[in-house]
Amino acid sequence: MQMDGGQALLKALEYEGVEVVFGYPGGAILPVYDSVLDAGLRHVLVRHEQGAGHMASGYAHATGKPGVVMVTSGPAATNIVTPLADAYLDSVPMVAITGQVPYGLIGTDAFQETDTTGITMSITKHNYLVSDPNDIPQIVHEAFHIATHGRPGPVLIDLPKNITDAMNPDSAMTWKDPIPVDLPGFKPVLDGKPEDITAAVELMLQANRPVIYAGGGILKSRAAAELRALAEKLNIPVVTTLMARGALPDSHELNLGMPGMHGNYTAVMAMQESDLLIALGSRFDDRVTGRLDGFAPDAKVVHVDIDPAELNKIRAADVAIRGDAKNVITAMLDEIGSATSVDHTEWRSKLSGWQEVYPLAYEPAEPGGKLKPQMVLERLRDGSPEDTIVASGVGQHQMWASQYWKFDHAYTWLNSGGLGTMGYSIPAAIGAKAGMPDRTVWAVDGDGCFQMTCQELITAAVEKIPIKVALLNNSYLGMVRQWQEMFYDNRYSEVDLSGPVPDYIKLSEAMGCVAIRVEDPDEVEAAIEKANSINDRPVVVEFVTESEENVYPMVPGGKSNSEVVVPPFQEKMAARLEDER
Repeated sequence: MQMDGGQALLKALEYEGVEVVFGYPGGAILPVYDSVLDAGLRHVLVRHEQGAGHMASGYAHATGKPGVVMVTSGPAATNIVTPLADAYLDSVPMVAITGQVPYGLIGTDAFQETDTTGITMSITKHNYLVSDPNDIPQIVHEAFHIATHGRPGPVLIDLPKNITDAMNPDSAMTWKDPIPVDLPGFKPVLDGKPEDITAAVELMLQANRPVIYAGGGILKSRAAAELRALAEKLNIPVVTTLMARGALPDSHELNLGMPGMHGNYTAVMAMQESDLLIALGSRFDDRVTGRLDGFAPDAKVVHVDIDPAELNKIRAADVAIRGDAKNVITAMLDEIGSATSVDHTEWRSKLSGWQEVYPLAYEPAEPGGKLKPQMVLERLRDGSPEDTIVASGVGQHQMWASQYWKFDHAYTWLNSGGLGTMGYSIPAAIGAKAGMPDRTVWAVDGDGCFQMTCQELITAAVEKIPIKVALLNNSYLGMVRQWQEMFYDNRYSEVDLSGPVPDYIKLSEAMGCVAIRVEDPDEVEAAIEKANSINDRPVVVEFVTESEENVYPMVPGGKSNSEVVVPPFQEKMAARLEDER
């Protein structure tokens, strides 16, 4: 079949089952956009290329299918660098398509030329510069294979304009269906070695204080059911990292919650005092370990990861297993068979004691005071469907959302974990809603994050993607302010976001949203109910929250997890309980 390169690209995307593309046109990619008019897929026109990248990420998080972003050359390509880095660190399958100046002009500093493949080499799993339109079907097929196999991640395809332009003879090509992928340097190992499985199970059966340290790899491998089966089989408590919320239902008796710098006390201390950490699809991130030389000093480590680069990178493992989490856990369950572990009654009792003394807690608002963000999130959680998808920005509101939402369904929590990208939540929520149109999708945002990407609410309104936004407005860059309070002697440098500017109600309404402001605790539930009842346009609910509320617990930077700080009022209560004993 004869066609040009632009037509071939769209046909290749359809061949891979792509239904939605998020993008923004421009000169170098214009020939491809001409073919979009005749393609059988949906294109979502964004207001900024960074938004397109985060939408593709949110789509991938929610659906498990690779997200696709398409932009032009030069500044458009550099605008998706942040979403690519974000996806790379959080193992999100994405395929990015960028326009490029004609092949013969590469290297001449032509208009809107950047070395896109060079710039993105360190933040993609692989990238391509296409030199022959006949290669497009195979390259696209390989790109999707690489993005979704092994440890997922982003792949970029850079397309020179002469390769896609129907008016250029260089673009003429004959379509051929791609052949099965055979990449000699890319052979992901999915099954752990039997001897390693046996060694790991022996440690698990003998441990007195085991903890399963479940990371985002559990969700990436769709292994939530296997994780639960393993935990229940051996009665082992589980912590779910920021990237693994929902991998085990929060309501499950074995789920201790989130560990890390702002994890709950029990999850943090359970890891710290364990004698065996069973790390499944987790990477011993510095936000989880605290000061590394003080982390879980008495624990042996079983580490399972599909990426061999993660094994023994941060913490040496007693048993390191390279393989897919789903396959390895299944093999562990087979190896365990009818065997039973040692009695964990004493360990479970200690954990229960911590849960009783140090639950997640906050002081209620003073009469007439501003809203407590934690209370807002509790009400939002209780007033929304159980399977609501929640996308968060980065900062205090991210931590409160992870702490106070109850994630009883897998694949319902979207956030920027590794890169910590402010402005992530609104476009990610749009991508998730585009992929899961029948689900309620809330973006939880702070006023700092909101101002970075709020223009994508125009996209949501125009494209009829009715997300809902909970804007926690404390008029500060809250997490930075908290650090300045605790570690910089209250020297608040450049964190005040100017109070009433902008007017978020007028701004949101101008972008096609229903907008609601809430300042009274008695109005919170009614506002949430109203927002959840509106499904024909996006909704923004601005909650005016306490300006100087801090996130607790907290492990200060550079400190050991044993030095976790709880809220001052809780510390006093714990001291009183200790005295009474």
